[in-house]
Amino acid sequence: MKILVLGATGATGRLIVAKAIAQGHHVVALVRSKAKAAADLTGVELVEGDARDAAALTRAIAGCDAVVSSLGTAMSPFREVTLLSTATRALVGVMERQDIRRLVCITGLGAGDSRGHGGFFFDRLVLPLLLRKVYEDKNRQEDAIRGSTLDWTIVRPTVLNDKPARGSIEALTDLSGVHGGTIARADVADFVVQQLTADTWLRKTPLITW
Repeated sequence: MKILVLGATGATGRLIVAKAIAQGHHVVALVRSKAKAAADLTGVELVEGDARDAAALTRAIAGCDAVVSSLGTAMSPFREVTLLSTATRALVGVMERQDIRRLVCITGLGAGDSRGHGGFFFDRLVLPLLLRKVYEDKNRQEDAIRGSTLDWTIVRPTVLNDKPARGSIEALTDLSGVHGGTIARADVADFVVQQLTADTWLRKTPLITW
């Protein structure tokens, strides 16, 4: 497959790119600067542009079969965050116009109906004090995807770590027993790439954790 990856230069995005290439996929990355991205992304077709710009997305997505969004944003306790939802709305529009169906998007534990399942520290302190603006935008991002006609999967990892992949994770939509958790970025990357060719979680929002 030919895959467009947004957020390819991030810590998780780089692992997604590497995993996709290892599985024989052709990867295109939309990046802000080709010069800066080239050192981190080898074997990748680089397209320079802003992920919020429909024209840049249209150039990058040409000939692609699927899209992975691993866009992220920094903590923003006070300023409004709009990057995720703005880029996602633009992406959905371009994908629908180009009739590119498959979208796998990473959001996180605390988005949508996974709110309240992060454990005491995350739910009572981290999310409301440091991540509230980010998660408000993640919710808007998820709403844009849910309202689309695409074949989507929204992946919600628990707290990310940089440990080696275990190769064995839990993927859940029944969160009744979930109160926090952690998962390696490498395992997230594996799961995300799997969803490009699997329908198990089509139009679902699996939370993934160890």
